[in-house]
Amino acid sequence: MPDTQALVNDFLNKLKKRKIEGSQATAKQTAELLRSVISQTRVPYTNQAGALIDSVKAVGERLIAANPVELAVGNIVRRVLHIIREEDLSLTTAAMAGLNLSAVSDDEDDTDRDDHPVLSAAAVAAASRSTLRPPSLQTLLEDVPDSAAVPHTSSSGGDSEGKSKSADKSSRSRKLKHDVIEAVNELIQDINTCHEQIAEQAVEHIHQNEVILTLGSSRTVLEFLCAAKEKKRSFRVFVAEGAPRYQGHLLAKELVARGLQTTLITDSAVFAMISRVNMVIVGAHAVMANGGVIAPVGLNMVALAAQKHAVPFVVLAGSHKLCPLYPHNPEVLLNELRSPSELLDFGEFSDLMDFGSGKGAPLLHVVNPTFDYVPPKLVSLFITDTGGHNPSYMYRLIADYYSADDLVVQRRPTSGN
Repeated sequence: MPDTQALVNDFLNKLKKRKIEGSQATAKQTAELLRSVISQTRVPYTNQAGALIDSVKAVGERLIAANPVELAVGNIVRRVLHIIREEDLSLTTAAMAGLNLSAVSDDEDDTDRDDHPVLSAAAVAAASRSTLRPPSLQTLLEDVPDSAAVPHTSSSGGDSEGKSKSADKSSRSRKLKHDVIEAVNELIQDINTCHEQIAEQAVEHIHQNEVILTLGSSRTVLEFLCAAKEKKRSFRVFVAEGAPRYQGHLLAKELVARGLQTTLITDSAVFAMISRVNMVIVGAHAVMANGGVIAPVGLNMVALAAQKHAVPFVVLAGSHKLCPLYPHNPEVLLNELRSPSELLDFGEFSDLMDFGSGKGAPLLHVVNPTFDYVPPKLVSLFITDTGGHNPSYMYRLIADYYSADDLVVQRRPTSGN
């Protein structure tokens, strides 16, 4: 089995050098790496969930710092942390229910009720309140008063009970890791199938003889449109080219190859063509907790044109793109600047970019942002792999995937206590 540290370093290099294209591939590889980290983490008898959380946070902190703009990395790290908390809480709840049932059964079989331990209300309440680390069985048993402890009839009985407790601890440790890894496998499967899950809803939103506008290239949008075509929907697609990378050219080729009527337009022609459009369907880089969208540059202009002409603006996004942070959070890096070479030829413009002035500043500046921010008021509908949702509902949907304790991925400081 490959060394975890080597896997982490290799993935960090890929993130720093931007060698992974697309949020889906990034999310999948992040989940697979964290699965390996969890699998190789040695879990102690007590605070198993805490050990797993610390391991994931230690790696996740480095992954997020390697490429802060790729929000899918942080989303998956937080999703895995939420999975660990949920599985630990589930095991603790099941264990508490088993202890309560055992106490009731003993009370029915014995007339002397004072000889049997019953979980105190304080212990149960503490377990319900704790989301960071629900107490283990040992913690709950230690909370039982000494007067309520089970009397030991013999030393052999005590030894047997101690062995049983040790076996229970070991079994629960293995069970927690197994359940977490199974849940992460389900997460990876969801990431793999998100395009298909979204595409299945296409026939509900695209109708006969409609005109659809999109910008740039998105595999989610491609599969969505093609799924509607396979359901015998006849419609036309306007594709804005998405300068300066012109990803729209690639999408237009794919759509034509699959038999869709396609018209390629310049980005500046969007306002001129929007009056002919029935619906705008676009992909997203990330969906924020307030329903705002971080999307390829140019989409805010498209959203404004759609609002001006009362055209529905629909955003397609897999659940791995749902981010629990808000745009104003300091952890969120909304944009990055790409190379000026995408806009102009250095050979032709090199003289203008020289430090020709006495102040030591170039005469020509080139700004090439990667993303736009589309506020939620410009979005009509989100379509995710779980269905269609209004922008005002997104924060509740996102809350189902993340824990409030994990919004800032940072390891707890080690204390001397």
